[in-house]
Amino acid sequence: MQQMEDSERELRIEPLSPTSWDALARLFNEGGDPRWCWCVYWRLRSKDWSASSPSKNKRMLQGLADREPAPGLVALEGERAVGWVGLGPREDFDRLEHSKVRPRLDDVPVWSVVCFVVSKGARGRGLARRLLDAALAYAADHGAPAIEGYPVAPDGERVAAAKAYTGVLSMFQDAGFREVRSVESPSATVRRTIVRMDLA
Repeated sequence: MQQMEDSERELRIEPLSPTSWDALARLFNEGGDPRWCWCVYWRLRSKDWSASSPSKNKRMLQGLADREPAPGLVALEGERAVGWVGLGPREDFDRLEHSKVRPRLDDVPVWSVVCFVVSKGARGRGLARRLLDAALAYAADHGAPAIEGYPVAPDGERVAAAKAYTGVLSMFQDAGFREVRSVESPSATVRRTIVRMDLA
């Protein structure tokens, strides 16, 4: 995949690799959910997640850093990571594969976009949307026929960043996704949905 350049801010978005791992680790260590989740929440079933820890989660993601396809894309400004999007074939995400509230919609070998992280100092610049566009290009380059997301649909209400880590519905819709199913979960505190875009 070609790196995506923003000449004004010298932003580049590239697949996670051992070279960019340290920068990503510094971004995740800024605090919040990434510091303990390390973007492996969707890769583990509930029982395995309960038995995990931040250090185990970190090791798991680091172990995927040299995998092809990459487990996500890193937005870098110079040597500093300012953003992240986690994605991959849906079957890579064990929690999704066994989910009753986010079930497979059909037999299409869909990819999933599961997580966004944007550094506090880089927010308000549309970085999450750039990461989503890069995710679409990366999935298409790897032959994905379709891609899904699981955003929050705030319906006009302000949603805390911690609840919007899967993205917001309007961002996905602006990128061309269509809403295909509401997520019906009795424990949900905000409305969530499943969105999809055909790539092939």
